[in-house]
Amino acid sequence: MAQRGLAAEFWQVPAVTRAYTSACVLTTAAVLELITPFQLYFNPELIFRKFQVWRLVTAFLFFGPLGFSFFFNLLFLYRYCRMLEEGSFRGRTADFVYMFLFGGALMTLFGLLASLFFLGQAFTVMLVYVWSRRNPSLRMNFFGLLNLQAPFLPWVLLAFSLLLGNSILVDLLGIAVGHIYYFLEDVFPYQPGGKKLLLTPGFLKLIFDPREEDPDYNPLPEEPR
Repeated sequence: MAQRGLAAEFWQVPAVTRAYTSACVLTTAAVLELITPFQLYFNPELIFRKFQVWRLVTAFLFFGPLGFSFFFNLLFLYRYCRMLEEGSFRGRTADFVYMFLFGGALMTLFGLLASLFFLGQAFTVMLVYVWSRRNPSLRMNFFGLLNLQAPFLPWVLLAFSLLLGNSILVDLLGIAVGHIYYFLEDVFPYQPGGKKLLLTPGFLKLIFDPREEDPDYNPLPEEPR
């Protein structure tokens, strides 16, 4: 009975959030038993010379071994990815997937320049940043320690990384890419002379967005038998 309830809850999670968080969990489980992080990390030389193209994806799926950092990142990934998908991207799955692709491509480019090995944490910060800018007046509580407005959350995460002794470069990358997306999608199109630059390709809409029925369509009446 409990398993059925858990399965039902799993399938109620929006599709993109469900797929991404599941891939992160399965990747970490695979590292425990089958593979090593050395087979997953972002390495341009192995990608382009050895054609290990899976690294373009797995660099976004591994948050480190089981421990505080893994569960912390997974919690934020699940929470803010789901809130985006059920909020401002409700009914716009193709646009959400396009944001994933746009953000991932930019992070991969910056990863080439900054020699970053894993990009999952930066991707999570990007999701948090976009959500926070779209909910500017929302007040929230950070683990019972701090009350703040949503736009300050990415910077609190950066400070938290600093306190834990982690590099803040990853957080800064997530904030930078999140801001670029937010500016191009939510700010620039509404400026004088601005226009929408991030246009979701038609094939993504064809794959992910359900077709809307034409309200003026009248089917032919069936012939009597």
